[in-house]
Amino acid sequence: MESVLETINQLWTNMSFEITYLIPLILIAFIGIHFYSLSREKKELLHVVDNKVRVFQKAFDISEDAILILSEKNDIVYANKTMEKLLSLPKDFMFNQIPKMPQIKIKSSWVPLDKLIDIEYTKADDKMLSYLQINLSMNADKNDEIPINLYLDSGLLGSKHDMWCNVISIHDLRQKKREKTLSYRHQLTALPNQAQVQHDLNALYSKVHLNKQKLAIVILDIDDLSTLRSIIGHEQMNVILIKFAQYLEEISTNLNISVYHTYYNNFLISVSNLKDEKEIVDFVKEIQKQLASFYKMKDVKLHLTASIGISIYPDSGSTRELLDKAYKALAKAQRDGVGRIQLYTPEVLSHDYDELLLHNEMHEALEKNQFEVYYQPIVESFGREVISAEALIRWNHPQYGLIAPYIFIPIMEKTGFIAELGRYVLEEVLKQQKRWELFKFKKIDVAINITLFEIDTKNFVENVAKQIQHHQVNPSLIKFEITEGSAMISEESTRKHFWDLKNLGVGISLDDFGTGYTSFVYLKKFPADILKIDKTLIDYILTNKEDQRIVKAMIELGHNLGMKVVAEGIENDRMADLLTSYGCDMLQGYYFAKPLPVFEFQKLLR
Repeated sequence: MESVLETINQLWTNMSFEITYLIPLILIAFIGIHFYSLSREKKELLHVVDNKVRVFQKAFDISEDAILILSEKNDIVYANKTMEKLLSLPKDFMFNQIPKMPQIKIKSSWVPLDKLIDIEYTKADDKMLSYLQINLSMNADKNDEIPINLYLDSGLLGSKHDMWCNVISIHDLRQKKREKTLSYRHQLTALPNQAQVQHDLNALYSKVHLNKQKLAIVILDIDDLSTLRSIIGHEQMNVILIKFAQYLEEISTNLNISVYHTYYNNFLISVSNLKDEKEIVDFVKEIQKQLASFYKMKDVKLHLTASIGISIYPDSGSTRELLDKAYKALAKAQRDGVGRIQLYTPEVLSHDYDELLLHNEMHEALEKNQFEVYYQPIVESFGREVISAEALIRWNHPQYGLIAPYIFIPIMEKTGFIAELGRYVLEEVLKQQKRWELFKFKKIDVAINITLFEIDTKNFVENVAKQIQHHQVNPSLIKFEITEGSAMISEESTRKHFWDLKNLGVGISLDDFGTGYTSFVYLKKFPADILKIDKTLIDYILTNKEDQRIVKAMIELGHNLGMKVVAEGIENDRMADLLTSYGCDMLQGYYFAKPLPVFEFQKLLR
């Protein structure tokens, strides 16, 4: 029994030793397992945090702003892609200093970025930076001055080993500046545009006013560009505009003037230090001369003309209205024909009409019979007897007095009121024809001007037929005139409408002939009874041999096509005699009479 107890005791003693020996091992194993578990959780946590950092990094990398995080020692903790490019950082930039510290220009002084941060620290009580200033400049690695917006801030990085870091955000303004520059340039020619005009003229006005200089604003508009574009095509038209812009830019460099491309076929030139108005008129005449001959297409010269309006400070008035007056002068030049130069003077353009007021009062004016039809006689060439007349509308305004059509017709065309006015003119002319018939006046036909908008109006031809029938007037005593340029805009439509009118017995006249680009094929098909040679070809006919040859050819062409020919703009007896010798059928102009109210015109008929 004792031997058994000894054996058990021996075993327990041995087991106690083993357990005592195993406890530390068990504890170590348990702790190891626990730490392994923690390490895995920590790894997973770090992995999640790292993914979040990568997501934020991607967000910052696609930012257009350059973002930089610097340690207190100015080591790079982080830089996004935009900052890498801006500062030309090397591949191993992390935790290294910036190879070349960027310089920031504040007012007129250049300050290194790290120095600027130190300056801002001394200002901040709580070590939290906040610095934002617009339109600073930055000098980066390429030594070019870059306009920027700069933002500085600071904060703690880490939790156990806290580290202060500075956050720098830089917004590069170069693209914005480029976009702004482009917004001040014409897209086709790259000349300064209308927006730049407004910017520059304000400064120029102040300068010339202080120095008591003369300043001219020249508005130049290439004539009949839409018609020309329909013939040669949009691409060739753009080539012409680019070449003309280059020519103006070249002379602007040589003459120290400013040139702008404001609208499609509209250019503006400012000329300072003028001596007198003759200097500016000679200058624009030279531009017209160059424009007429500078462009060829397949060895064929394109005869280009430009209407020009000029206003001069102080002759034309204050600088505040100088631009508006140049446009008013241009409008007057265009109304007088093509290739005209008009200088704004209070005598020539004495009325400054309120266009909004005229627009609002049109309908009321028609109801109150403020519109009146005037008649300008057309005489037979040999006997100088009145055989026809042109009906011209006038507005007897209660505030402005008698307003010429070139003032209100463009407004009416824009608003569509021109169609209503056209119906009024037709009815008044038909009434007058009936009165002359009843009172046994001499029978003459009367020409009525119409626009493309009017003939495209619904039921235009039907309304004409209805009115003629209502007033019981012989349709052969009515003629409709359309300008050559308008007729060419929509050739087929215009031709169809006029054939419909022709079938009513109404006469057709093609006005301003010689100013457009009518083809012989179209002219042959167009149902015109009369060709009216434009005043611009008559003005210099006594001295200009080329104009004489052109007018002779036009008269012969009209006769060969079975048409009568009228010459407009006759101002003296010599002009009348010369055109009569060319075989021109009829003459019209101030030499015979200006447009007259009906009671004065009737005296000529008697």
